[in-house]
Amino acid sequence: MFKALVVNKDEESGKTSAAIEEMSLERLPAGDVTVAVEYSTVNYKDGLCIGPGGGLVRNYPHVPGIDFAGTVEASQDARYKPGDKVVLTGWRVGEAHWGGYSQKARVNADWLVPLPEGLDTRAAMAVGTAGFTAMLAVMALEDHGLKPGDGPVLVTGAAGGVGSVAVALLAALGHEVAGVTGRPETADYLTGLGATQIVAREEINETVKRPLEAETWAGCVDAVGGAMLARVLGQMKYGASVGAVGLAGGAGLPGTVIPFLLRGVNLLGIDSVMQPYGNRVRAWSRIAADLPMDKLEAMVVPATLGDLPKLGADILKGQVKGRVVVDVNA
Repeated sequence: MFKALVVNKDEESGKTSAAIEEMSLERLPAGDVTVAVEYSTVNYKDGLCIGPGGGLVRNYPHVPGIDFAGTVEASQDARYKPGDKVVLTGWRVGEAHWGGYSQKARVNADWLVPLPEGLDTRAAMAVGTAGFTAMLAVMALEDHGLKPGDGPVLVTGAAGGVGSVAVALLAALGHEVAGVTGRPETADYLTGLGATQIVAREEINETVKRPLEAETWAGCVDAVGGAMLARVLGQMKYGASVGAVGLAGGAGLPGTVIPFLLRGVNLLGIDSVMQPYGNRVRAWSRIAADLPMDKLEAMVVPATLGDLPKLGADILKGQVKGRVVVDVNA
């Protein structure tokens, strides 16, 4: 028997509720590999799935948790053997498939990535889906020409999960980093991660009539979208790129095509869910090599399975700072 956070739905009222349950291995879904989960995290999608409306979940009962790291316990796939350390992000695990808020998980072998040297399972989940997404965004900016010395790189939603890792990564790689935050109390936290400039959210979250402003940013990792992204596009340097990773500020884009036509700005969509295996390995290898572990540790907020219902609600309100690391066995 093992413990898991299970979301159930009342068929009469349509309301969902989450609680820790004891379950047996027989209840786990089909899959090639059974993993003894050690750590998971809290992401915006997790908040949606835990919350009263069920969010992205279609079938109940359901175990949320869109990422996890742990040790292979049993495998029917030659690529993995008992004792191997693995990490999983994406593939709609925690949404359409049972996820990481459980002491055991059974998944398809194709969804796993071997844990790279230099990362243990706790550090892997301090990175988690958010950090993995941040690394994908940084890699995309690099692939489109961004180099240290090109000028300041903007990170929106900088105190959140993706933003925190993006700030630390970019600073460690030698970039000047400007962090956007709506929470003034996070300024010291962001400068500790390596930000050299703090931009108040109200300075940049409204569109202006001018489609182009002064060329300011050499690159951007944007977790906000909406009006802020439209504003930022008009402030990018010639030929610079924005990696779009989120929509905390809305899915609309109330801007114009002028930055693309007159400045050659690139808007790069960053998807972490269906990334090919090769790119996943590349990203995790870069994380192990480039992300300062002391900066990573400064982001960590420890949690247990019992903390998840509250944390799920908090992240939907924008009240979670840094990286929540859930010890599912605590």
